[in-house]
Parts: sequence; structure tokens; C-alpha cells
Amino acid sequence: MSITAVPLRPIRKGSVMKLWLGLALLLLVAVGAAWAGTARYIYQTTPSGLQYRVLKEGEGPRATASDVVFVQYTGRLENGQVFDSNAGQQPVPMPASDGAMIKGFTEGLRLMRKGGVYRLRLPPRLAYGERGMPPTIPANSALEFDVAALEVIPEATMRAMMQQQMLQQQMQQGGAGGPGGPGSDAPVPPGGR
Repeated sequence: MSITAVPLRPIRKGSVMKLWLGLALLLLVAVGAAWAGTARYIYQTTPSGLQYRVLKEGEGPRATASDVVFVQYTGRLENGQVFDSNAGQQPVPMPASDGAMIKGFTEGLRLMRKGGVYRLRLPPRLAYGERGMPPTIPANSALEFDVAALEVIPEATMRAMMQQQMLQQQMQQGGAGGPGGPGSDAPVPPGGR
């Protein structure tokens, strides 16, 4: 049995270094492509523990504690069960002030801009905590919300809109002056005006 040996030429000086640099560059490109492909699935975490992912960035200023945000949302438990939703319905006005809603939802609203769509993950302490919201939300439940901020309205603008609406309702009910006022058929209460 004979073995035929094929002589190999010696590797030129610097070729091994070029090979390692090429492999390192290839590895960096692969890591970059993997990161770019999964970046939309990465959640950011606030100091309070709220996790959020921007599905669509909005425009304009972020909501503040004095704003009202008109939202469409879907709330789910960790197992994916939907416990509340107004998707496909009229948007709901939600104040972004402290104490108006559960802490995590309020904090999430303040991250958003008009037109933004976020996914929020609330740990139990930012949701309903140890008490839960029986029978729908068990104690110590983490919650997930998909929230679309359709409109962000400053408190002063909202107050003016509500006053105008109340004035229109009063006008439709027979006048803005109340009982016995101008345009009202109601009798004047005893003791006069």
C-alpha cells in the first residue's frame, strides 16, 4: 500500500491574521443581523419595573400627568387570556394623572405620544398586587396591555370641551339660567331669586 503525499505550500506571512480578521468580521455581521432581526421584540424596563415595547412610535409631545389620553387597549393575563378590551370600539378617555388608574398603566401612558402603539408589561406591584381583581384578575398577576394612544389632550383643553358640552346640554334642556332663568318655563322657587 502506498500513500502519495501532496506537498502543501507554506502559508504566507500575515495570511493567518487576515483569516482571523475575516472570521471576526463575519461574526460581527452575524451578530448585528441577529440583533436587528430581534430588536423589535426587546422590552425596555423603567426604574419602577414597567416593561414596554414600542410597536409604533407616535408624534408630538409625550402625555403628561395633566393630560387626558384617548386610548384603545386590550388587557391580558400572563396566560394570554383577555380580561378587558375596547379594541374596535370608541376610544376611551383616560387621565394620565397619578391615582386615576393602576400605576403601571398610568406610567405607560406617560411614555406615549399621539398615534403611538405600545405593549406594556406590568409586574403585580404596578397592577392590582396582592388583592388582584377577583374574579377576573387573580392575586399577584402580571398584566400585559396593548395600548394605542389615538389622541393626547391637555387638561385645560379637555376642561374647556367639557364646559362647552355642559353648556350645550343646558341650552337643549331649556336654557342656561336654570329654574326660572331666561328661556326656562320652570317656576321660580319660593323666596325668589
